[in-house]
Amino acid sequence: MVGTVALGLYAVRGRGGAGGGGGGLAEWSVGGRSLGTVFIWVLMAGEGYTSFSYLGAAGWGYNYGAPVMYVVAYMSCGYAVGYVVGPLLWDYARRHALVGISDMVAHRYGRPWLGAAVAVLATVFLLPYIQLQITGMGVVVSTVTYGAVPLEWAYFVAFAVTTGFVVVSGLRGSAWVSVLKDVLVIATLGFLAVYVPVHYFGGYGELFDRLVAERPDWLTLPGHGGGSGGAGGSGLGTGWFVSTSVLNALTVVIFPTTVAGYLGARDADALRRNAILLPAYNVLLFVPMLLGMAALFVVPGLTGAGSNLALFELVVDALPAWAVGVIGVAAALSSIVPMAVFMLVIGTMWGRSVLSLVPRWSAAERQKPASQVVVVVAGTLALVMTYTVPNTLVRLSLISYEGMAQLVPMLLLGLVWRRLTLTAAVSGLVVGVVAVCVLVFTGHDPVWGVNAGMVALALNLTVALAVAWLGPRERDGRPDAEVLAADPLVSGGG
Repeated sequence: MVGTVALGLYAVRGRGGAGGGGGGLAEWSVGGRSLGTVFIWVLMAGEGYTSFSYLGAAGWGYNYGAPVMYVVAYMSCGYAVGYVVGPLLWDYARRHALVGISDMVAHRYGRPWLGAAVAVLATVFLLPYIQLQITGMGVVVSTVTYGAVPLEWAYFVAFAVTTGFVVVSGLRGSAWVSVLKDVLVIATLGFLAVYVPVHYFGGYGELFDRLVAERPDWLTLPGHGGGSGGAGGSGLGTGWFVSTSVLNALTVVIFPTTVAGYLGARDADALRRNAILLPAYNVLLFVPMLLGMAALFVVPGLTGAGSNLALFELVVDALPAWAVGVIGVAAALSSIVPMAVFMLVIGTMWGRSVLSLVPRWSAAERQKPASQVVVVVAGTLALVMTYTVPNTLVRLSLISYEGMAQLVPMLLLGLVWRRLTLTAAVSGLVVGVVAVCVLVFTGHDPVWGVNAGMVALALNLTVALAVAWLGPRERDGRPDAEVLAADPLVSGGG
C-alpha cells in the first residue's frame, strides 16, 4: 500500500509547475490530455477490472453460472462502440477545453445549471461504486490476512490509500498504478487458471466432467435458480442477457470514469488502438468465473454475501501465506485503481460544474483545489456509509448502471443531432430515471424477462424524440461546429 502511494506521487514528478497550466485541473483530472496507448490501455482496463472481477464474478459464477458471462459480452461490445464514440468525445472536449460529461452537457445545451444537475445525478450513481470498492478491498485485506486485520480497519486502509494518492497525483497516478496492478493481475490469474483445476480436480477435463454431471444448470441460461442474489435465476434468461449486454455496452462508453480515460488520451488514434486491444483483457475474466464454479465442489454451502468469497476461499485453502499475500495485493489494487478514478471524476464534475457556479469558486485556479476537497468528502461519505448504513448504498447500486444509462440520449444523441432540444433531452432523462427507480425498487427487474434499464431507456428515448419533433423549437444561434461533435479522422483534426 505504501508502494502504491509512492508510485502515484512519482508519476507526477516535475508536473506541478504553473507553466502552461501543468499543475491545473486538466493535468490533474485528465492527465494533461497526454497519455499514450499503453497508459490509456492499462487505465481503462483497470476501470473495467475491479474487485468485482475477483469477488463478484466468482460469486455470480458460484450462485448462477452462465449468466455471469454478460460481463464479457457487454465489455467487448462496449469497446467496439467506444471505437466510434471515444474519438468523438475526445475531440469535442479538446476543442472546447472540457474535462467531463457534465462539462459536455452544459456546453452542448448552453446551460451551466444542466451540467450541475448531471454532476449531482452522476454522483448519486457513482457513490455506490466507491462504497463497493471499499467493501471489496476490505474483504480482500481481511481475508488474506487470515482475519488479523479486521474489516473495520481494512475499510479505512482502502479509503486512506486511495484518497492519499488520487488527491495528489490525479489521473496520471492512477494510470501508473494501473501498470503495477495489471502485471500482478495477469500473473496471479494466469497462475490460478492452471493451479486450481489441477490441484483440486486433476485438470480441466475432470472439472468440466463434474460440472456437466452434477451441476448442469450452471452451464446454460438462465443459470441456476437457487442463488441468493437479488435477481432469481429464472429472470436471467436470454432476453435479460441480450438486453443487459446491449444496455451496458451503450452505457459504459459515457460512464464518467470511461470518459476520463478518453479525455486523457494524447490523440484519437490512441483511443482507436485501445479499443482494438482492450477486448484481449477480457480473457482474464473467464478465470474468476470458472473458479467460482469450481468452488461449488470445494467450499459448498456459501450463501448471501459469503458467495463473493468463493475465489478467496480457494486461494486461502490451497496456497501458502506468501502466495495468498501476492494475490491479495493484486485484488486490492483492483479496488484501488477504479475507486481512485471514481473519486477523481466526482471531484472534477463538482469542481467544474457545481462549485464553479458559486462566485468565490468560479475562478479557474480555484477549480482544482475545490475538486480535491470534493474527492475527500466523497470518499469520506462512502466510508461513513460503509460503516453505518451499508445496505443503503448497496441498494442504490442496483440502479447505478441502469440509472447512468438514462444519460445516453442526452449526451450521445445530443452531440450528433442538433434537433434534440434542451426540453426534449431533460424530459427523456426525467422519464427514464423515474422509470428505472420505480421498476427496480418495486422488484420488477428484470421486467418481462428484459433488463429494467433497457425498458426505461426505451421510454427515455421515445419521450425525447417525441418532444424534439412535436415540442417547441428552441433557438440556439451557435454554428453546428460549436454545438455538435465530429470524428477527428473525418473532420481532419486530431
